[in-house]
Amino acid sequence: MSIAHITAPARTLRAAYEAASAVVAGLGDEESWLPTGCTGWAVRDLVFHCLQDAQRGLVALHTPSDGPVDRDAVTYWRDWRPDTAGAANGRRWARVNGSMFLVFGQLQELYLETLAAAVHAADAADPDGRVTTQGHVLTAGDLITTLAVEATVHHLDLTVRLPLAAGPAPEGLTAVRATLDGLLGRPAPADWSDERYARLSTGRAEPTRAERAALGAAADRLPLFG
Repeated sequence: MSIAHITAPARTLRAAYEAASAVVAGLGDEESWLPTGCTGWAVRDLVFHCLQDAQRGLVALHTPSDGPVDRDAVTYWRDWRPDTAGAANGRRWARVNGSMFLVFGQLQELYLETLAAAVHAADAADPDGRVTTQGHVLTAGDLITTLAVEATVHHLDLTVRLPLAAGPAPEGLTAVRATLDGLLGRPAPADWSDERYARLSTGRAEPTRAERAALGAAADRLPLFG
């Protein structure tokens, strides 16, 4: 059984998107220029990127496929590696396009509307139905889980310089941990917090000597995606 079915994908996405939306809804224009946990991105750049991901999810949930499933909620992430030319181009693309919103409130409103629409589409989707995104076929449930995972990791990025902001939804963090365990091929140490595990495994933080020892040979595989 995939992690999407274990974690109830639509409910997980709703929790992850509502938590992120609550943070973004409270931001002003000045705060939108603060740095985030993503290299080269201010808050508004990251919000634009997350808006684009929700739009992609909306399209995918309305793009049924008859083809065979070739990715699940874990293997989807194997295509997404940090420090590649594609990753660098994506950073530039989001920054340039996000800068076209002269007032953060315009981007903020579109972000909130789009995430709400994506949640509605996820609620209505058959989790076993097959959909297409980024050249792959997944079940809708697995796609929805990947959206929740991305939103949760970026929620951590978003709040790096927002100490009063609420953290990600527990449901989203649970999905992130399950995804990372699947990519790692084993559970991470139980004493690692979900947040620390997410940052270590996506290249946001460097493992300490003790953390590398706890993972053993698997430490050389970090980051698992980024």
